[in-house]
Amino acid sequence: MNPEKELLFNVVSDGGVDFVEGLEQVDTAPLSLHFGNRSYLASDLSFAEFMAELRRNPLHPTTSQPTPSEFAQLFTAHADRPVLCATLSSGLSGSRSAAEQARGQLGNTAVEIVDTGTLSAAQAFQVHAAATARRLGHTLEVARGWMQQVAEETELFFTIETLEYLRKGGRIGRVQAALGGLLNLKPVITVDKSSGTYVNVARARSYLKAIESIASLVTARFGAGTPLRVGLLHGSHRADAEKLLDLLRAQHPISFAGFAVVGSALAVHTGPRAVGVAVAPGDWPWERAAQR
Repeated sequence: MNPEKELLFNVVSDGGVDFVEGLEQVDTAPLSLHFGNRSYLASDLSFAEFMAELRRNPLHPTTSQPTPSEFAQLFTAHADRPVLCATLSSGLSGSRSAAEQARGQLGNTAVEIVDTGTLSAAQAFQVHAAATARRLGHTLEVARGWMQQVAEETELFFTIETLEYLRKGGRIGRVQAALGGLLNLKPVITVDKSSGTYVNVARARSYLKAIESIASLVTARFGAGTPLRVGLLHGSHRADAEKLLDLLRAQHPISFAGFAVVGSALAVHTGPRAVGVAVAPGDWPWERAAQR
C-alpha cells in the first residue's frame, strides 16, 4: 500500500450497476430506455416513474448501452488519473464494446476496461472492490485482483412475480408465459459465470416459494453456517428483500447486508415486483488480507 494513500487511479462504471447501500459508489455512463420513438436516460427516471411509464405505455421498452460518446465524456471527466471502468456483462449488453470504442477515441487517456460478467448488485460488489482499492491507495493491479476474487465468489439470484414482462420483451414465448401463469410458476434466474448470460436454475409454484428457493440455493452453494455478505434487490416491495434476508439469517451469520432498488437494466424484464440477492461468503478480500 502507498503509505500516503495517494489516489493512483479512478473508478467508473455503467448504468447496469445497482448500487447497494453501504458500499462505494462511483460515476456511471447511463443506459437508455426506449418506448418506441421516445427515449430516456435511465438515470433520469426513478423506479416509480419508470414503472408508471411501463404501466401506461402500450409499447414495451427496450434498453441500450451507453454510447461511445457518453463513455468518452465519463473517461475525460476522470482523466486526471488512469481510469478503471467496470462494465456489465458483455453477454447481456454491448456496453463493454462501447467503452472500448470510447477508449480508442481518447488516445492520451489511460483506460482499463473490466467486464464484470454480471450486473446489478453483483456488479456493485466488484465496483466496491475497485473503489476500496483506490481509497486505500492501492494500485490498479490490486483493484483488478480484488475484483476477480469478488467475481469468483459472488452469486446473483433473482425471481419475479409475473412472466408478463419477459413475454413482452421477447425473452420467452406467449405459450410459455401463459403456461407459467396458469401453473403459477416463478423462475429463479442467475447469471452464468462462463457466458455472462441469464440462466434459469429453479422454478417454484409461487412467488413466496421462489424467494424460499433462492435462500435454499444460497445455502446449498455456500453451506449452512457460512457467514455471508449480501446485497438485496427489490422492486416495488422492499418487504420481499427483507423476507429473503430473514430466511438467509436463519441459516447464516450475516456480516454485511445492504439494499438496492432494481434498476432499469433488470426492471424492463422483471416488471414491478422482483427480489434478488448478490451474495458472497465471509469477509471482503482486503479484510482477509488484513487478518493474515
